[in-house]
Amino acid sequence: MNRDWIATAKTLSAALPYLQRYKGATVVIKLGGHAMGSDEAMDSFARDVVLMQQVGVNPVIVHGGGPMINEMLAKLGIKSEFVNGKRVTDAATMDVVEMVLSGKVNNRIVQAISDQGGKAVGVSGKDANLMICDQTNPDLGFVGTPAQMDPTILRDLHAAGAIPVIAPLGMGRDGETYNVNGDTCAGAIAGALKADRLLLLTDVAGVKDAEGNVVTQMTPEHIHTMIRDGVIAGGMIPKTETALAAIEAGVRAVVILDGRAPNACLLELYTDHGAGSLIRAELA
Repeated sequence: MNRDWIATAKTLSAALPYLQRYKGATVVIKLGGHAMGSDEAMDSFARDVVLMQQVGVNPVIVHGGGPMINEMLAKLGIKSEFVNGKRVTDAATMDVVEMVLSGKVNNRIVQAISDQGGKAVGVSGKDANLMICDQTNPDLGFVGTPAQMDPTILRDLHAAGAIPVIAPLGMGRDGETYNVNGDTCAGAIAGALKADRLLLLTDVAGVKDAEGNVVTQMTPEHIHTMIRDGVIAGGMIPKTETALAAIEAGVRAVVILDGRAPNACLLELYTDHGAGSLIRAELA
């Protein structure tokens, strides 16, 4: 008998406890970076998400789209200004951001899931009062921070057998549109759903210690100490802060993992090994 078939059967058998563990669980996945960079990576991600749904998980996808936004702004000749490294989102830029996120990027993910036999529905945080935002900083223009969440539309989509795919846009209290950081959006949605897992797909293997080794399990206390000591720095700070806020809002655990790894989400949920850095209030 073919050894690959035997290995596949053993893998499926070993996954049984995890299949049982996550049946009915809500898992929010922040999709960004490498996983969005190629058709092959997108197809692999979509296949994994459809499989997760087939075995009883309720997946929610939140995506970014920074590189695609930059590309479109350049094509249109719209120059960006930055304040402390953050893009100022004026009205012209906001129009492009909404067009790219709710249009091109969101539709691409929905289509990829459909191509794998799944049923996905694209929405943004503006739909059905999902995410009401306050302005983050007047100097940054139309950049928002989630203030009120109503995840009813997401629960309705799950009940209808659909996978929500969410563009990180929010509605202001006076009807204006705000651009929201993708990780922040995913954390807020996971918190509103009291999700079992929030998976933040990145282009690094996870949170690393001072020696450069991935820390596989962490608590908020670990994170605060590592930030204070300068071990967690740069772009990893907002990701870990998103994780802390999500856990405080009721998410059972957050995993920062390498979206470049094939089948990263399946490795995390359905194997002993797991993937990346798992963060929860208390270690088991």
